[in-house]
Amino acid sequence: MKLAKNNFLDIDSVDFKKAQVVIVSFGFEATTTYGKGTKNGPAAIIKASSQVELFDEELWQETYKKINIFTHSEIKPGRLAIAAKKQISAAISKILAEKKLPITLGGEHSITPFIIEEYKKHFGNFSILQFDAHADLRDGYLGQKYSHAAAMRRCLDSQDINLVQIGVRNISNENDELNFWQKNQCRVKTFWAKDKKQWKIEEILKSLKRKVYLTFDVDTFDSSVMPATGTPEPGGLDWYEISNILKAVAKNKKIIGADFVELAPIKNFFAPDFLVAKLIYKTIGYIFKNQN
Repeated sequence: MKLAKNNFLDIDSVDFKKAQVVIVSFGFEATTTYGKGTKNGPAAIIKASSQVELFDEELWQETYKKINIFTHSEIKPGRLAIAAKKQISAAISKILAEKKLPITLGGEHSITPFIIEEYKKHFGNFSILQFDAHADLRDGYLGQKYSHAAAMRRCLDSQDINLVQIGVRNISNENDELNFWQKNQCRVKTFWAKDKKQWKIEEILKSLKRKVYLTFDVDTFDSSVMPATGTPEPGGLDWYEISNILKAVAKNKKIIGADFVELAPIKNFFAPDFLVAKLIYKTIGYIFKNQN
């Protein structure tokens, strides 16, 4: 496993064999339809992570000293989905075979179903926990089967997976999205952003199986704090709403992997990049705070 030139958090590298978490940068971008730039997301996250304070005042620990974090060398994605699928699948397969937890930095959301196919081989039944402004349940978009707008629909092509959505505030009546959502309520549970004052974490937890894969589209944040994404949306979530849910899921379930996607960095505007970098570090802390 190749070591990155620039490590997540700018910490000393660890041997891959000793790692518990592996950071994978995969800036695949082929189907974005409005704002572009997600291909630059991984590098921006890695760069911003060097400024993240390593002592976590909430968890009262230096997480990186408890958990060995390995930063994989950047994977340069091919232009076509079929090539990208082979690349990220090979990397994730190797990491899972070594019983390590991969965290993938996108790139657009279309990479998630490629990753999920590998998870099916290793874990069988599990839930996907999707933080997102959009349902992403179209059956393709603009002629692209593996569009970012169809990311969760492609994940649900695997029958043993159920989906729990957090923060959604857009669903379309086109491309069979609304119809699919209505017909698949046994597999899809949506916690709409408009109802967030009525959310109960217990209900979110009840909707999830024991094993959970986390996919985090940064546009789940309100656009006032996350403008650096292709489709920024008002009415989204804030830091503590998100972190409280993540903390509860990590405590009560087993998070088996994660991806963080759709960051489209804005030149000389670093706050969104830093937000995502800190969120990833915080998530690692939550996961292993309860597993160690």
